[in-house]
Amino acid sequence: MPLTRREFLRTSAIGAGSGTALGSLVGLGASVAPARARAQELRIRDAKTTPSVCPYCSVGCATLVHTIGGEIVNIEGDPRSPHNEGTLCPKGAATYQLHKNPNRATKVLHRKPGATGWEEVELEWAMDRVAELVKKTRDESFVERLADGRLVNQTTAIFSLGGATLDNEWNHAQQKLMRGLGIVAIENQARI
Repeated sequence: MPLTRREFLRTSAIGAGSGTALGSLVGLGASVAPARARAQELRIRDAKTTPSVCPYCSVGCATLVHTIGGEIVNIEGDPRSPHNEGTLCPKGAATYQLHKNPNRATKVLHRKPGATGWEEVELEWAMDRVAELVKKTRDESFVERLADGRLVNQTTAIFSLGGATLDNEWNHAQQKLMRGLGIVAIENQARI
């Protein structure tokens, strides 16, 4: 069907109203499906695709992790999943950005008691210090039996707070560790 000048201008004005030249092409009947398919193919052409599960919450949304040379280049929802059908919530959609964020903290900062500023310390030192303080606090506050003789094996001097931005595996391991230490005050930020 030949396109008249008037129809071309009217269709172009409708597309321009949406602010895109693409709208004009679609209005003229042009399909962008081949261009989208080609862009998708080029974006992950040399990438290895590994099915995975989003690390947040407990829904278990399926993801596809694309890697090139062992380096993550893209993470997206898996359209084959009956749970999420290829969509991800904001946290799941940001998984790649959290992994590759140039502003992500990679150093351990420590502020000594009474100090006004932070200083960078080695990770090994920080881990040893945390373990030392946890053990000291637990040893000082551990209660094996109550006054009436009931066995409790607990400490109420340490509180554990998991978070919704932490992945399921970490929250599970954290809960197991805390229970093993006799800590009864275990909570998750998602419930507060």
